[in-house]
Amino acid sequence: MKNNYLILASAILCAGLVPVYSQPGRAPAMPTLNGHMAKLFGGISAYSATMEVQTKDGSGNTMTMPSKIFSLDGKTRVETDMTKMQSGNMSPDAVEQMKAMGMDSMVMISRPDKKVSYLIYPGLQAYAANPMPDREATAATADYKVETTELGKDTVDGHPCVKTKVIVTDDQGNKHESVVWNATDLKKFPVKIETVQQGKTMTMLFKDVNLAKPDAGLFDPPSGYKQYESMQTMMQQEMMKHMGGGMGMPPMGH
Repeated sequence: MKNNYLILASAILCAGLVPVYSQPGRAPAMPTLNGHMAKLFGGISAYSATMEVQTKDGSGNTMTMPSKIFSLDGKTRVETDMTKMQSGNMSPDAVEQMKAMGMDSMVMISRPDKKVSYLIYPGLQAYAANPMPDREATAATADYKVETTELGKDTVDGHPCVKTKVIVTDDQGNKHESVVWNATDLKKFPVKIETVQQGKTMTMLFKDVNLAKPDAGLFDPPSGYKQYESMQTMMQQEMMKHMGGGMGMPPMGH
């Protein structure tokens, strides 16, 4: 049983979730859609939507994760039900263990303005605050060059779209290429994005798009929740509770 919990911990810490994969021992990466990704949204700075992210690696392994996303002036909130994740690497036993531990529901908040991101587990009434690297926090205000090439017309989820290849070059000369479907009936909102990140092909689909401003309070952790100094500490302590005090529990890596 202890080994099963350690496997689950590794899955949660290293799976990466959406849309890119995190480094071992770090909080899951989250789709902040800041920096070069923000350029794909044009002048749209506020919205909410249902988001489905599918990643596929070079071996053909795929992971699909549906979430609810809220964005406001560079701040991002992603709500995820881990039991709805589809992946060949996530066993039914791991899903049941997440439920039993209260870790099946997860909220990730990115606050570049505060240089911090939050990983929140409503089932635990707890969260961890993770410092955001300066480069990531300042990405929103960096200079970018955007080149677009129209590829044609298409329809996505009933929305008439212009399909475009977009190359965003950051201030360090790094190029980020994506194919974007901008819905002409939603102020050119990118209802579909295809790109490659860290060697993995990623497709993002947005449905039920609402261009009204989300409530600003959505981008703060609940005041009554317990705050941990790091995700590692939160994982350690919560797993120890479920392992009868954590006998034999090795320390989580940083």
